[in-house]
Amino acid sequence: MRVIAGSFRSRSLQAPPGLATRPTSDRLRETLFNVLAPRIEGARFLDLYAGSGAVGIEAMSRGAAEVVFVERAAPALKVLKANLAGLGLGIGLDVVAGSVATFLRKPAEETRFDLVFLDPPYDAANAYAAVLGLLGGAAAGLLADGALVVAEHRRKERLEDRYGELGRTRLLEQGDAALSFYSPTV
Repeated sequence: MRVIAGSFRSRSLQAPPGLATRPTSDRLRETLFNVLAPRIEGARFLDLYAGSGAVGIEAMSRGAAEVVFVERAAPALKVLKANLAGLGLGIGLDVVAGSVATFLRKPAEETRFDLVFLDPPYDAANAYAAVLGLLGGAAAGLLADGALVVAEHRRKERLEDRYGELGRTRLLEQGDAALSFYSPTV
């Protein structure tokens, strides 16, 4: 696993051992960031279920101003912190050790995110509805005006077109994976 582009291009990243964490493939990350390219410079990026941190690190490498990583699994947190340290990253980021639901249920702080990426374990299918429901409802205050929320999921697992105020604007399928893009609608 490596950083694909930007200031950390071609730098290697570790992945947590075992099958509990499924890192986003280089190819799918490249597709994701091709879509996000016009929005990434200076963006505030929220990486939910961060795992190794590959997606958030890619965002930083390509010019995101701030990245918040949320992860609760101890092995993944250890690898995430090692990846950040290995790249010398410390400014413009925050690692939140805890559950995504708890993070989203906290009162919105001053930070509002331009881009949100979520990639829960595929076996936690109910997490998609819960997290997207929160972002389209009670946690919508975390989203900046014009924010984009992206969910990585199994291609065969269809997510809803709408979760509260979030409406799907695009679906990209690649191999066994898919990316669903959501924006707040009024």
